Amino acid sequence: MKSRLITLIASVLTISTGAPARQVAPLQRDYHFDGTISREVLENYLDRSVTMAYFLVTGKTEGNREYLYRDDDVRLIRNIGAKFIGRAIYRWNGESRLNDPNFWKDAKTLIEKVHAFDPDVIFQGCLFETISREVNMVKIPAWVFKDFGLPVEDRTFSYDAMLNKDGKLVNHWGRASVPDVTRPETQLWFHYLAGSYIDLGCEALHLGQVALIGMADRDLKEWSRIIAKIRAYAKTHARRHLVLLDAHVPTGGMIVDGVSLLDFNSFPMRIKAIPDKPHEAELQVGHLDGLYQRSKGCISPSGWSCRSLPYLVEFDNFGRSRTPNVADNKTIFVWGWDEISWFSLQPEEYRNKFLVYAYNWLKETDPNGHLQMPVSRMLSCPNETLGSYRANTKSPACPIGYSQEETIKRIWNGAPGNAEAAN
Repeated sequence: MKSRLITLIASVLTISTGAPARQVAPLQRDYHFDGTISREVLENYLDRSVTMAYFLVTGKTEGNREYLYRDDDVRLIRNIGAKFIGRAIYRWNGESRLNDPNFWKDAKTLIEKVHAFDPDVIFQGCLFETISREVNMVKIPAWVFKDFGLPVEDRTFSYDAMLNKDGKLVNHWGRASVPDVTRPETQLWFHYLAGSYIDLGCEALHLGQVALIGMADRDLKEWSRIIAKIRAYAKTHARRHLVLLDAHVPTGGMIVDGVSLLDFNSFPMRIKAIPDKPHEAELQVGHLDGLYQRSKGCISPSGWSCRSLPYLVEFDNFGRSRTPNVADNKTIFVWGWDEISWFSLQPEEYRNKFLVYAYNWLKETDPNGHLQMPVSRMLSCPNETLGSYRANTKSPACPIGYSQEETIKRIWNGAPGNAEAAN
């Protein structure tokens, strides 16, 4: 792994750590779309994507103080040239926060601040695989009923009405459950979230673990129904009359009659520990359920065909194992940690080298895939950074930064384009 890592790093001189970087002018890329999106433009966005969890969510009620660094986050977006801000806004339970006007107002202010210097930037909202009883506190807007052709009612959402009738995945997250997409109430809930995020200015939505939510929808009939509703809403209300949908797809896609329900696929990186090299890791085709070379061919929602739908891989967060710092490649944990926690625990030099390695490995191994750069995400490991990893350059403006910002910028400015990716 070490020799391969060195070879891949050396192959991109502009991000070499051993010699002065050769300045390379950023490539001019096309980010125009309206109503539909070409493969080239879609991949241009995916190749400039970052994970910035909760970027659009501010306020002390979030449980930490990382929101204090939003000004530096905005500066980072501009500095590195990020175009797709993944996981920018969502609720993982705590749904009553949606009743707070400032939840939406503050998010809108941040979107406008970024769009003032780059109107092409896409923000992603998330419709995750969890609900808590706090959904009982959220009122259903009239437009949600109307979009489903239902009589308008003066009521809130019902937690119990979203649960699987046979009890499957109820209390799956302890006191929270996985909503069942076959339940009409779940579809109302997802449509409300999607429409609200679209109205806010989001042009992308992540649908979470669709296999869990679709526990009783093996033929994707109900997923097709709610996705059609969301797309119809976006056609009228979205900034560019389109919302880009993705989800974690362990089977390689969501395809009905040859047409993908999703604009692109996504999945965790599935990083593999190297047992004889403590705390080092690598990527490998076929490791566990990794998506590499498995994204299925289809006709995209925008009408173009492909032998493999473009996809993102990300540094996922999902907790820690019972044996931290132990290599066990039969589990999804990397040296006992989730992916972003493992990454954050490495020395700065190795973090930078691994980003270079992962980016180039993916380009060489499966050019249909794109690495979503880690910029901010929750950690499950011991840390002194408010429970979060942040790629920001460590400075008085962001004293909890891990300093991967300039490496991301050099990778993007020095790497070739991907418009010609294999079909």
